[in-house]
Amino acid sequence: MFVVHYSSFGPPEVLRTGEAPEPHPGPGQIRIRVRAGGVTPVDAALRSGTTAAAARLELPHVPGVDAAGVVDEIGDAVTLTNVGDEVFGAVDVRTLGGANAQFAVLTFWSHRPAALPWHQAGAAGTSVETATRVLDRLKVRAGQTLLVDGAAGGVGSVVVQLAIARGLRVIGTARAENRSFVESLGAQPMVYGPDLRARVRQADVALDIAGKGSLPELIAITGSAQRVLSLADLAAPGLGVALSLGALAGEPGGEHGLAEAARLAVEGRFRVPLQEVFELKDAWRAHTLAEAPGPRRGKIALDVEA
Repeated sequence: MFVVHYSSFGPPEVLRTGEAPEPHPGPGQIRIRVRAGGVTPVDAALRSGTTAAAARLELPHVPGVDAAGVVDEIGDAVTLTNVGDEVFGAVDVRTLGGANAQFAVLTFWSHRPAALPWHQAGAAGTSVETATRVLDRLKVRAGQTLLVDGAAGGVGSVVVQLAIARGLRVIGTARAENRSFVESLGAQPMVYGPDLRARVRQADVALDIAGKGSLPELIAITGSAQRVLSLADLAAPGLGVALSLGALAGEPGGEHGLAEAARLAVEGRFRVPLQEVFELKDAWRAHTLAEAPGPRRGKIALDVEA
């Protein structure tokens, strides 16, 4: 099968297209012929070798954890899914990759409705899982106010929509140029950066996605470290704030959120905002964008069949 891969760590230009053996599903897994996939800042950090998790990779490595496509093989103990079904989801995230390829083995998935276009579906899996996981862990309730610090990116834009669907009021921080984008998601936009407490007086719960040192202010705004959760700040435990790392830390997952996202898409209440879509052969360009310091606005997708 054809894949994107890299044989050494380095800049985006180390990415190549080539051939690799086809994977096959084990118990509880399915294999899809991939139509679209996603690229995240984590994929870029692993490729560069700048994150400690890169030491776990065997080279050559096929990046990517998110994918959508058509089921062509089914493992033992899989029910309610058939060959030919259109699905979206993710590979075993503990493998740190494998999805930017012609075929991918998914460990969690949901059926793709027509209301969720292929490129959106291909980039959705782990963002929906993460958003669902953190909302569950924060034990949010309808009527509460959630402050999302970093609302315009791939995860933040999904958190905002799923929180609103649960009946929450959402305040989302972002760069000034992303104000209208955050507002289009249904959140009250707020300028991102220092002195956040001067702009947001109160919120019931808060989520730190940006990881830029806002935790003391989020604690002050919510009134308790127990009402704050971080996805990105390694200093969180020292402040009494939970740090959510998902399956890599053995946490209960939010995979059940994929079916909910699919239902909301059919109802017109959920989409996966896309910053840009690249052909698979241009994966290096997608990685360049994923690690760029500029403002983020949704997800980056790969068109695998282009």
